Amino acid sequence: MVPYALTIFVGAFLLFQVQPLIAKYILPWFGGGPAVWTTAMLFFQLVLLGGYAYAHLSIRRFSPRVQAGVHLALLAAALTQLPITPAEAWKPTAADLPTWRILLLLTATIGLPYFVLSSTAPLLQAWFSQAHAGRGRSPYRLYALSSLGSLLALVSYPFVVEPLLSRTAQVLVWSVGFGLFVVVCGTCAVWTWRSQMSGRDEGEGGDRVPAPAGPPPAVGVQLLWLAMAACAVVLLLAITNQISQDVTVIPFLWVLPLSLYLLTFIIAFDHQRWYVRPLFAAALVPAMIAGWWIIAARDYTSIHVQIAVYSAVLFVGCMICHGELSRLKPDPRYLTGYYLTVALGGALGGVFVAVVAPLLFDDFLELHLAFVGVSVLALVAFFVDKTWILYRGRPLWAWIPMITACLLLVLALDREAKRSSQFAVLQSRNFYGVLSLLLDNRGTPEEKIWLRNGDIHHGLQYTAPDRRRWPTTYYGPDSGAGLALRHFPRPGGLGGLRIGLVGLGVGTLATYAKEGDSIRAYEINPDVKDFAERYFTYLKDSPADIEIVLGDARLSMEQEAPQRFDLLLLDAFSGDAVPVHLLTKEAFETYRRHLEPDGVIAIHISNRFIDLIPVVRGAADYLGLESVFIASDDGPLMVRAAKWMLVTANRDFLELKPISQAISSMLESGDRTILWTDDFTSLFQVFSPD
Repeated sequence: MVPYALTIFVGAFLLFQVQPLIAKYILPWFGGGPAVWTTAMLFFQLVLLGGYAYAHLSIRRFSPRVQAGVHLALLAAALTQLPITPAEAWKPTAADLPTWRILLLLTATIGLPYFVLSSTAPLLQAWFSQAHAGRGRSPYRLYALSSLGSLLALVSYPFVVEPLLSRTAQVLVWSVGFGLFVVVCGTCAVWTWRSQMSGRDEGEGGDRVPAPAGPPPAVGVQLLWLAMAACAVVLLLAITNQISQDVTVIPFLWVLPLSLYLLTFIIAFDHQRWYVRPLFAAALVPAMIAGWWIIAARDYTSIHVQIAVYSAVLFVGCMICHGELSRLKPDPRYLTGYYLTVALGGALGGVFVAVVAPLLFDDFLELHLAFVGVSVLALVAFFVDKTWILYRGRPLWAWIPMITACLLLVLALDREAKRSSQFAVLQSRNFYGVLSLLLDNRGTPEEKIWLRNGDIHHGLQYTAPDRRRWPTTYYGPDSGAGLALRHFPRPGGLGGLRIGLVGLGVGTLATYAKEGDSIRAYEINPDVKDFAERYFTYLKDSPADIEIVLGDARLSMEQEAPQRFDLLLLDAFSGDAVPVHLLTKEAFETYRRHLEPDGVIAIHISNRFIDLIPVVRGAADYLGLESVFIASDDGPLMVRAAKWMLVTANRDFLELKPISQAISSMLESGDRTILWTDDFTSLFQVFSPD
């Protein structure tokens, strides 16, 4: 059993180690948002399904000798894709569809190695089962071992691999590990080949006596496998999205939910006694209540509480799904078909969250549906299990409160979904998130229109003619951006300022521009451009010449000739998620190339969870520039407190009285400087939750 166990463990470790590794590698290329991870997870689920399908067909259609030969050929072919570094040619353009581009990129980069790794657990379990037929040795514990290897890979990534190794080193180490895996897996394949050639099982003597097979699983049971697996994945991805979209996109917040998901697999499949159905059935009710509450109160709760509640709900929900899956597992003869169905369910769950839900919904409603799905599937499993006291709806006194609780949950979640969008005039959802247009104080002199990205307001404008050019929210006259735009020395003659904006928002900063100025705005989300142009008038009212460039700002700027900006303002966050690729030394080198020698870079760093002062200061020091911190307070007409940093070589500008008087102390961050690079970033260094 040891060779099989070692191969399955190593394969599972590599399988799940590469997930955060490759997703983090490509994250900067697609805007740094949560949808990158969701799309990557869709790829992993689809290839996992392919690997399980290959294992199933191989076991069903071919002799062990052919199985071993084909697998040896696949192992050799997979080596040709090493190292798995994504080619620069895969960087997207503005015209690309991000979801399909990511899927194609991952296929070309890690497709074959990931396919081979995905097939390892079911294929080797089948080989083990064949080799030990009639001896009462269950292969299902090897599945728990596979989940344990996966869990260790995930936990080690944010705490060991990411802090200690650069991206380049991570790719190299993983590639070496895959080479070692090919050796041990190839050994098992050769062993299987030789075992059939000798007609004996593992050289222990004696012909194999096939064990009698149990009855094939019914169609209804197979549908439950499918539904349970799909619902667990929807719950996993929906909770991961919910945590990431307004916090930040870091491997830790990907790994934590996925680790809990795998932990439930380990518990459920190691031994049936670990899934205590009455215990988890009882825990489901408070878990669903807590889930509904955290959705309703997420704006008012700390990130610690949110992560704790979401994690508890995910654990209970996945324990129900995977525990019932374990109870429904078939005779080992049908093992590969069982795993194939489970993988198909997982892939369908991934397709629903990554592809279908954005097309069906204009808000994040997958989590609501996952809560309902877990509750309904639990009731179905209880109803059809002949060994369970609740079989076929008996006793009635127990079923009435359970069904009532499920209906109340549906009503509560439906009410919450409607409440979250009741003030929205229009909503739009795409790869980059959910945008909501809200109208406040309709028909009064105080009427104003908002743009909300997730749970964060990203722009506001009064509709009254005498107020609609007022810079609101984080862009007030005393903010770092407002001060820079108001007081930067204007050139003489007819020429105006050249202003660059990384992140368009609703175009608020255009209100500071004057006749002769030019603004070049970079915006990755086409829906933001549409909202700013159709529903807000900052851009229309501005006397400046305005050009909007669609696509990731950094990728666009890397391909452009120097723009000679006098001012370059960075405000490209989605919710509170930090696009770290815009804050590395390589990014600042690009900004410097586009900046006039005496120009100023202004970076918006207001954030509930991340202290970016050391990062900006580190990049400024690297470039030999000065950096100052400006914190402004709430003001009239919906001006909000904001934190900006100014980076420049222009000492005369910093000594201007309005600027020098506004400079705030950076003592809250100490004297730390952190230099992020494209090869190494760690948000653990600056994570400061409320």
